[in-house]
Amino acid sequence: MQTKDDRRERLARLIDLARAYRGWTRLEIAKKLDRDPGKLLPESGNPKLDLVASLADALDWPIGDVAEDLGTTSIEDVPKQDFAVLDQAALSCHRAGDWRGMITAAKRMLLRADSPTQRALSCNRAAGGCDGLGLYNRALPFLQNGLVEPGLPEGLRLMLSVNLANAHYAMWHLVESRATSRDVLDVLADREVHERRDRVCRAFARYVRGSSARRMAQLDSKRAAVHAAAARPDVQEAMIEYEDLADTFGDDRYAALANTCRGALIEVDAMIGHITGVEAVERLQVALDRVIDVAAHAPGDWLESWGWWCIYGCNVTLRHLPANQVSMMMAIFTNKAMEIADRLNNWSLRERAFSMEISRREHASEEPWVLDLDEVRDLIGTMGRFPAFRDKGHHILRNARVITFEGGPRWIGA
Repeated sequence: MQTKDDRRERLARLIDLARAYRGWTRLEIAKKLDRDPGKLLPESGNPKLDLVASLADALDWPIGDVAEDLGTTSIEDVPKQDFAVLDQAALSCHRAGDWRGMITAAKRMLLRADSPTQRALSCNRAAGGCDGLGLYNRALPFLQNGLVEPGLPEGLRLMLSVNLANAHYAMWHLVESRATSRDVLDVLADREVHERRDRVCRAFARYVRGSSARRMAQLDSKRAAVHAAAARPDVQEAMIEYEDLADTFGDDRYAALANTCRGALIEVDAMIGHITGVEAVERLQVALDRVIDVAAHAPGDWLESWGWWCIYGCNVTLRHLPANQVSMMMAIFTNKAMEIADRLNNWSLRERAFSMEISRREHASEEPWVLDLDEVRDLIGTMGRFPAFRDKGHHILRNARVITFEGGPRWIGA
């Protein structure tokens, strides 16, 4: 049995490791751990959960590893609820859109987990909270750690895998997203698929694989037709599956996801010549009449779907319209996309809207770029969440004028 001195020694050793890893002073580690520099160690040697979580962040270790090193029984405020109760708490946070609460509940689940399946499920819940906050770079290790657990039920492994594919897709890791979604589809192709969960996994995997190929067409212009041709059947099958799921279960969320696929098909069909670029832009633009007043729409999957139609509209405009029409048409799509992103606090949409706005302004170089402080905060948040966007973010800050209400306008960078 650990004594108080044993517990304090273990905790002191991990704090010293974090200091060495970060190159921090005692004051700096105390600030990170929210502790008095003179009282870094609790007298009892029993750290509270917040301290364990902060120490895990400082070490860049999974929270479960820190807890194991300390001895899980020495953590003061590990909840007394059993694992199932904590899991329900995480799911309740998910339904309420309380993403930080979901991550906290999932971390508590990890401390209570006593089997590979429970640890993997905890990781999936934590990744869901990270996804809600747009923190895909933090979701990735949770999902990867969950997938290395041995002997998982196939359904749980499929959920982890398709969520991993989507996290890669959001980060523009297109090779990884396509390969991972293909693995999911290969597993499901070997048997009859009837259960709702498996059908959802299949639809999602088809959407991610098809959308990855669609994005590859944007990056690889020489093989754009090949990528677009590969994207079409996946996106179409995802749309059909989501429509059927919506009808079967009476769940409007699936109908919204089918609508997202429908918009992506318009972009793909323009790429492969099934419709003209002008026709594609018209279809995408007319549909936005449904969301003229974004504030009047409740946040949810349907509003997000129309946000993605805006991004598809930008892509088609850039690829197919004459240069003298690009700026005006893209302004319609980028403005609406950012309105929807702000209404939803959706970071993936923000990343795309900011990126599309840079492209638009290349066709309207004389137009000044003015940002208010809220937009600057959104931009900085996007830079932190999407490393591949960071250079674009710096470009915006170098070329934009920031309006501050306290001190009037000032320039950042330029």
